[in-house]
Parts: sequence; structure tokens; C-alpha cells
Amino acid sequence: MSSTAPDKASNPITHALNLARETLPPMHPAGRPFVAGGVAATLLLRRVWKPLGAVGALATLATAAFFREPKRVPPERDDLVLAAADGIVSLIEEATPPAELGLPAEPRMRVSVFLSVFDVHVQRVPATGVVERVAYRPGKFLSADLDKASDDNERNSVLLRTEAGHELVVVQIAGLVARRILCQVADGEKVRAGDTYGLIRFGSRVDIYLPPGSEVLVRKGQRTIGGETPLASLPERGA
Repeated sequence: MSSTAPDKASNPITHALNLARETLPPMHPAGRPFVAGGVAATLLLRRVWKPLGAVGALATLATAAFFREPKRVPPERDDLVLAAADGIVSLIEEATPPAELGLPAEPRMRVSVFLSVFDVHVQRVPATGVVERVAYRPGKFLSADLDKASDDNERNSVLLRTEAGHELVVVQIAGLVARRILCQVADGEKVRAGDTYGLIRFGSRVDIYLPPGSEVLVRKGQRTIGGETPLASLPERGA
């Protein structure tokens, strides 16, 4: 006996809502207070003068867009280091990892990704493994695209050991406008490649220090997608 109930999949309104959910990315929880404040300010400004309300609405939409957290699907290969952020590869060079992590002061290959204010600003875990250490260091707020930003700017460093035993270092670096670094992982926590682990507000940079023997797969100037773009392939065995 056939059912007379309407098919939800064929309902045009339901279909439109489903498409909207798939098209519009969700927002990181850290953005909710800012958007709520923007909505309140927009309503107040609209009472004063409607054009001001329109300006407030646009600013609120821009804020919501900044805190967007789109779904990402990482590659299945476990020998890859994925980009931790959306942006442009600004530097590929050898450098010493942040001293606060307590690692040997030996140069490693570093890949830096610069995020403009228009990029997605959540950070993604570059490989599945365990967080061995998280270290925050206050600093300056120079433009994040400068070479010395890695050394001088405020930063938060994460030491990650992959399932194969490789050491990876991921560093969130505040930029010229950025004034807040959010890191949502702690020592001993198990993490999966592609998962969101942090956020930097309003313009920033993310550095990844690779283990010896890694093969860099990107070029300077290339655009990356956090949690999806392979930055490097790891050597066969960990240290």
C-alpha cells in the first residue's frame, strides 16, 4: 500500500533549505558573540537612521563570513602533511622550530601560509596523531607576511606526533590586525587530520615545520585549502 504522505525529498522548500545548508558554511562558535553583537547594533542603528542599519547589516554579514568553518574532506593517505589553513604559500625555507617547544635547535623545512582577512581563518590539524605539547608566546603584531613575523610576533605552537612517529610543528602567528589566537587542543589529546583545532582573528599566518626527509609538494605563491591541500609527503618511518 503506497503512502499518501508527501516525500520530503521532493518538497521544494525542504530541498531549498537543504541546498542552503550545504552551500552556506557553518560558523565557528567563537564568532557567535560578535555576530550577536552585530545584529543588536544593526537593530539600534536602523532605529536611528535606516542607511546606518544597512551598514550595520553588511558589517555583521562580513563578521559572520570571517568566522565561517566550511566542511573539509582530507585525503585518505596517512603519509601526507595537510595545509593547516586557507591562504597563500608565502615562504618555503629551513628554519629552527620555536624554542618554547624544547626541541633541538636544528633547522627544519618550514612552509608558511599567509591568510588575508578574506580567507577562512580556522586552523586544521595537518595529520592524525597525538598532541605532545602546546606552547604560547606573546610578541609583536607585525604584518604576518614578513619573514621576521615567525620570530617576533605573538604565536601559539603545537608539537604533534603522527601515528607513524613523525614530529610535526604547527604554529599560529598573529598578524598586523590580529589580536587573538585561539587554540582548542591540549597536551596528550588525540587529533585527526582535517579537524578544526584553532582560530586566529583578522589576518594571520600559519607555519608548519616538517620532519627531516619530507618532500614538499607545494610552491611559493600556491593557494592552499586547509585540511585538504597536501603540503608535503612524510618519509617512510618516524624518528
